[in-house]
This record gives sequence, structure tokens and C-alpha cells, in this order.
Amino acid sequence: MKQSFSLATLVAALLLVGCQAVNTTSGGAVGVDRKQYMFSMLSTDQVNQMYAQSYQEAIGEASSHGVLEKTSADAKRVQAISQRLIAQASVFRPDAAQWDWEVNLIDSKELNANCGPGGKIMVYTGLIEQLKLTDDELAAVIGHEIAHALREHSREALSKAYGVELASQLGAALGVGPGSLQMANMGVEYLMTLPNSRGNENEADLIGLELAARAGYNPNAAITLWQKMSQASNGAPPEFLSTHPSSSTRMSSLQANIPKVMPLYEQARRK
Repeated sequence: MKQSFSLATLVAALLLVGCQAVNTTSGGAVGVDRKQYMFSMLSTDQVNQMYAQSYQEAIGEASSHGVLEKTSADAKRVQAISQRLIAQASVFRPDAAQWDWEVNLIDSKELNANCGPGGKIMVYTGLIEQLKLTDDELAAVIGHEIAHALREHSREALSKAYGVELASQLGAALGVGPGSLQMANMGVEYLMTLPNSRGNENEADLIGLELAARAGYNPNAAITLWQKMSQASNGAPPEFLSTHPSSSTRMSSLQANIPKVMPLYEQARRK
């Protein structure tokens, strides 16, 4: 047990080796100001380029199967809403104005949307159609996904994975038994990776809330969105074992922060 604890301590120490503390975004009105630790050998440009290649492959495959929507009413909605949100991204990080943003809609029953590193947005029709999303609710979804990209949560996750891999290699070199390695990895998974992932989701919720408000979309729609998502995801795993906060936790956090962004929404609507 003592050996396992030592290895867990070593994992934490290795995460700091070769890492740098960064602020990927400004805090905004919602006050997201957590320091993030990134491996210096894994640059923003590298991650963006890796994802851009995967994104183009996915878009090419969708096009070849005839499920890439470009001219439908929903495709135009997604484009218009995304462009309004993208125009606000520089409030949180000025360099986002120079990103090669792309927005695409995929015809699929999947209840999903994402924005990968560098501003590569993908929305699935199932999310819009099955949840019957309004423009304000769709803005809440896309704003949330854009926030993940602005905060570089993918790069942060890769940095953590590198740390775990380094610890595993060092543990093997030191002759630490597989049982101890497994216990240490489990500790990393449940005590570090998952809580941080839930923290990332909360950050994306809050920044997305502000992006939508600044773009003139009603921030209260974030509540109705997650009410719909909750109804559609019955049987989800307990919060402790999930990378996403429970719907009630998520909605409580959003509700508490809506007053912070309502003046921004009202200002945008006046314009």
C-alpha cells in the first residue's frame, strides 16, 4: 500500500515536470480563471493541426456518404448561429480571431455536437431534430462546444495522458509491480482525470453561457436545453463516475451565473 501511495505521488510530480501553467482564456464576466498545466512539448499549433487532419477526414467521409448538409434550413441555422458566437470568441482569447474556423452539419440521429481544437465545429441533426432546439438553445450547445476549444481542454487532457504514460514507464523501469501500477492509474483516473473533466464541463457551460449572451441569445435557454438533455439521457451513470456533471448540478451552476451575463444579453439585443 505504501508503494502504491509513493507511485501515486510520483504521478503527480511527473505531471509538473515539463509542464507550464497557462491561462488559455480571460475569465470573462463568469470568472473562469483556473490555471491549466500543459506539456511544453505539446504546442497549441501541434494539437490544432492534428485535429484539423482528423476533422477533414471525418467531413470527407460524411460527404462521400451523402450526409454532409450544406444547403438545408438547419445547415443555414447552424452556420448563422455559429458565426455570431465565433465573433465573440476573441473576448476570451484574441488569437481565436485568426483561427481557421469551420462549421458543418452532419445528417445523423446522434445527439451530439463538438468543436475541436482550432475551431472545427460539427453538429449532428439528431440533436436539433429530436430535442426540437430553438435558436437560443442551439446557441447554448454550440457556445459550450466553442468554449472547450477556447480553453484547449483537448490539449490539457493530452498533457495529463502524457504524465500518466511517463509515470507508467518509470514505474516499470523501477520494477514496480503491475498491481501497484493499476492502483496508481485508478487513483489518477478517479481522483484527477474525472474531477477535472467535470470541471472542464462546468467551464465550458459558463463560457458558453457568456458567448451566447454576448451574441444576443437568451442565456435562460441553457436551462431549457439541459432539461431536454436530461429527459433524453435517462439511465445516465452516477455523477461521481461520469465526466459530465449531473443535470441538476449543471443547471444550478448555470442558474447562478445567468444574472452575471444578462446585462450582456440585453446590451446585445439593443444593438
